[in-house]
Amino acid sequence: MQTSNLNIGSPPVSATVDELQAPLDAFIGEDSNVEAAILNIYSPSVSVAIDGPQKPLDVVIGEGSALETARNGVGYRQRETVDGKVHFIQSSTVRTRSSSTISHLPTEILSEIFLYCLPQEEHLPPASRLAPILLTRICRRWRQVALGFPRLWNNLLLNDDDDDWHRRAFCYNYWLERSRGCPLSLRIEYYGDRSDLRRLLQPYVKQISSLAVDFCACVNPFEIEDFDRLNHLTIRQFPADFPRVINRSLSKLPVNLRSINLTDLLFSPARLDFFTDSAWARLTHIEIGIRGLDAFPRILRLCPNVSSLMITGVFNPIKTAAPITHTNLRSLRMSGHISIDSGEDLGLFNIVTLPELRVVEASRMGMWPHEDFKAFLRRSGCPLEKLVFGAASFSTAQQRAEYATLYPSLEMIVESDVEDQRADVVHSYFFF
Repeated sequence: MQTSNLNIGSPPVSATVDELQAPLDAFIGEDSNVEAAILNIYSPSVSVAIDGPQKPLDVVIGEGSALETARNGVGYRQRETVDGKVHFIQSSTVRTRSSSTISHLPTEILSEIFLYCLPQEEHLPPASRLAPILLTRICRRWRQVALGFPRLWNNLLLNDDDDDWHRRAFCYNYWLERSRGCPLSLRIEYYGDRSDLRRLLQPYVKQISSLAVDFCACVNPFEIEDFDRLNHLTIRQFPADFPRVINRSLSKLPVNLRSINLTDLLFSPARLDFFTDSAWARLTHIEIGIRGLDAFPRILRLCPNVSSLMITGVFNPIKTAAPITHTNLRSLRMSGHISIDSGEDLGLFNIVTLPELRVVEASRMGMWPHEDFKAFLRRSGCPLEKLVFGAASFSTAQQRAEYATLYPSLEMIVESDVEDQRADVVHSYFFF
């Protein structure tokens, strides 16, 4: 079997389980070399093949090797549940060798059990010793159920590096085919010089609802404007920022994108000026790294519909004089790079008015700007419900009492009291 001649197109969503199973039978049941080359891309030391007719289920379970591998492949928090299922399966086999109890489980129940066998990673590599691929190798019934359950195949880690690309593309395509129209969550390790990746993904762009792109060594942008179903986007960069490529990738956003995570990057006001208001105006949840607090009002102007904003990075004092009122922001989280003993006035709350603000969380901001914050609360008239002073954000008991007077039902969480300040020897932070 030659992978170079494979058609990377997508079958109709109505494809039957047998149609999806046929390619798997071809490269598992007939050709162990292909199975080793394709299914074991992420675990090359494994070369076990399924030769000839598969063994009866009770025999497979009695031997326990593959079943034990499935058990070992799950996360700690899932282990207790899966252990119970394994015990149930094995005890059923002991009771009778002629009729396995699990073979009579309804498909719906067996499918739900399979979900507990998935690794805890958010995006799964196509590894033959991990579920869901492992589940297709236990017996024919399990393979049929696994291939017919799209929720097992709706998240995937892809890498577009040149190394073994055609074999990996073959495997990626069959994985995505099994999702059968189910919303997809993908993570792409992107090297930016392969058009084959776009061709591979094109049949599935209407399914992709969550996407993480790791820019690794980039020449070309990763264009996502036609990802019409995309709701959440995360951008990371390794090992350094690629501002031109990333900026071009973010310049045209899909119409349904509402949530974006850019905390791995740093955006100055000048860099934010690259983007048009129309591209970002639909965003409602933003997590972003900034270089200087002047980027904060620029984000508010760029994103009039944002209701939840998290800013991290370098919190140099704000210099922007123009006041701004934002009527939709309800949650503001901040995590900065501030010297603990700094008395510098950041000016963060001097120019903004946020009448709908309900939640404020602050960490690594040094001494809290109490008077500025009180003036901000009075000016905004916001229905504040929760105030969190996280690590290395210092307030006094008296200051917190004043907030409680202004908002009698206010929930306050305090991780760092001002009395703890001198006991902390750390003088600067730089967290993202």
